[in-house]
Amino acid sequence: MARSPMSSAPDGGAPPHDAPAPDAAASHAPATGGVPASRSIAQRWKMEGVPARARLLLREAAWLFSFLALVVMATDVHGRGGANDFSTYPEYNYCLGVSIIALLYATAQLLRDLHRLSSGRDLVAGRKVAAIVDFTGDQVVAYFLISGLSAASPVTDYMRQGADNLFNDSAAAAISMAFFAFVAIGLSALVSGYSLSLEALV
Repeated sequence: MARSPMSSAPDGGAPPHDAPAPDAAASHAPATGGVPASRSIAQRWKMEGVPARARLLLREAAWLFSFLALVVMATDVHGRGGANDFSTYPEYNYCLGVSIIALLYATAQLLRDLHRLSSGRDLVAGRKVAAIVDFTGDQVVAYFLISGLSAASPVTDYMRQGADNLFNDSAAAAISMAFFAFVAIGLSALVSGYSLSLEALV
């Protein structure tokens, strides 16, 4: 009895016109390396080194304390008819001024860090130049803060010996917030100095 044409192929053999296996087709796909074209801020945050993350957190703390010092000192007007006004004391005006400088500096650095995390590029060209800018800026702002504290603290202590009122307490609170801002900026300067030393060794 004659066999049909379809029975000429051996049992279990694949027909000649079968499509290639999925694995074989996938092997011809262009390799992308598995790296996404863009990363989210959270992913870039995880990829940042420990010094960069510590510096960002310290600058956030410096921004918060500088803002509080600015608000408390600027609203330190008490007494009948504003008899106790911070603006009548040059030391308090100076402390307010350095709080504004610290707030502006922390804001600029935070915006710079957010730009780097979102785009992957620093606004300051060159890693060594960026490290120098960070270290110098932290040092200068920390110096301004400690000088403002040194000017305002003796005046507050002297007035609190004569009268312990809301005006003196508000001034002391503003000075305390400025001190915490100094601690945050000072620690950030240490981290910046560490990063600068690593860049100098490269």
